[in-house]
Amino acid sequence: MTPRLALEHLWSLAECEPAALDSIHLKGNDPALPSVYRVGALAASTIAAAGLAAAECFRLRTGCRQRVEVDVRRALVAFRSERYLRVNDDLPPELRHPVTGFYATRDGRWIQLHTNFPHHLHGVLAVLGCKNRREAVAEAIRGWDGAALDTALADAGLCAALIRSPREWAALPQARAIADLPLIEIERIGDAPPQPPGRGGTDRPLAGVRVLDLSRIIAGPVAGRALAHHGADVLLVNGPHLPNIEPLVIDNGRGKRSTTLDLREAAACDTLHALATDADVFLQAYRPGALAERGFGPQALAARRPGMVYVSICAYGHTGPWARRRGFDSLVQSASGIVWTESRAAAGSRGAAGDPPFDAPRHLPCQALDHGTGYLAAFGAMAALARRAKEGGSWHVRVSLAQTGRWLQSLGQIEEGWRTPDVTFNDVGDCLETMDSPFGRVRAAAPAERLSETPPFYARPPVPIGTDEARWH
Repeated sequence: MTPRLALEHLWSLAECEPAALDSIHLKGNDPALPSVYRVGALAASTIAAAGLAAAECFRLRTGCRQRVEVDVRRALVAFRSERYLRVNDDLPPELRHPVTGFYATRDGRWIQLHTNFPHHLHGVLAVLGCKNRREAVAEAIRGWDGAALDTALADAGLCAALIRSPREWAALPQARAIADLPLIEIERIGDAPPQPPGRGGTDRPLAGVRVLDLSRIIAGPVAGRALAHHGADVLLVNGPHLPNIEPLVIDNGRGKRSTTLDLREAAACDTLHALATDADVFLQAYRPGALAERGFGPQALAARRPGMVYVSICAYGHTGPWARRRGFDSLVQSASGIVWTESRAAAGSRGAAGDPPFDAPRHLPCQALDHGTGYLAAFGAMAALARRAKEGGSWHVRVSLAQTGRWLQSLGQIEEGWRTPDVTFNDVGDCLETMDSPFGRVRAAAPAERLSETPPFYARPPVPIGTDEARWH
């Protein structure tokens, strides 16, 4: 599928104004990175959908239609933004803990561990009964069958995934539970009078739109960042006790203010309720149901703030037995057959699905599920703001990494696509921008979409977590 056809599918799925598609131009095609999957189509279409939705919000406010352009090459730089980040011209600290990665199991399978947060690492070591060394972990895992270890780690609330083939994934109850869900859901959940997409000035598409961003790592923060570079006032809200990864705070914190609230405390919940009462968008990437248990579910907030656009992001989908399973982009790639397919293609193996198909597992060349889901969430938020402007209502937008992965798999494969030359930092200088920040001089991926009247940009540099007060300006 081409980027254009992928965009038209997204635009139709969200029931957006068809005439707007006449205003967009997409350039380039796959393959653009070493992958058998059409990651360029995923990147360009999701970024284009977000950019075009921003242009529609601007049109609804001003009557002015504008041109939107997206180049596959620039879109893929945005999809690899954490890879190209530099601070004071230096590489940031390594994103991954040494124990994170793939391991061979006793029965000839592969399992992936995600141990970048200390509590996840300590939990994995406790289940395995071994020391904090990669060699010790590898030896312990060789004493387990893959499926048994996958289940044991999931039952302990830890982050891991057995590498499955697409056929194995499709047979699981979780895959069947989300098989009929749309890629993106935009559901009306309450009544409210029509409200404009923003308030105040009309110089930017989302000027005056207030966004609460309760997310960490990549997918949710990318969504909040995309809303920020179209002019929204984005307030990042993290728990002071929750771990973060500094390079991702820097990359995805551009354009945002940052505060902390400990939602285990009643006073913090009161503060968040007060912030939500004056917000337009509530963006959250907690596991399904986690915030609802504290009074911050979509229906509860829509009742408190009619006209709320509530955006939910999760790993494996909001329904099914894995709905509350912890997951990250790379784990969903492993569980859903994406890693299996990439690895098998690169190994040149065409044997039966049950055969050991490769010696070295291989991910996508970017965190495509994270970034794609993030841009879909931003697109959904802006599409819902546009609906609110035309027909009123409160809205709930739902996306997940697994649904994004399923859509990527549906776009078709590229024979020998994995042989495409990779793209290095030296190749992308024209797609990067610099700004001064409390962290130092930051060089990072610029917004990939180009709007003729309201070029996207970051009005604020990234700041350390908790820099700002928990209030609107």
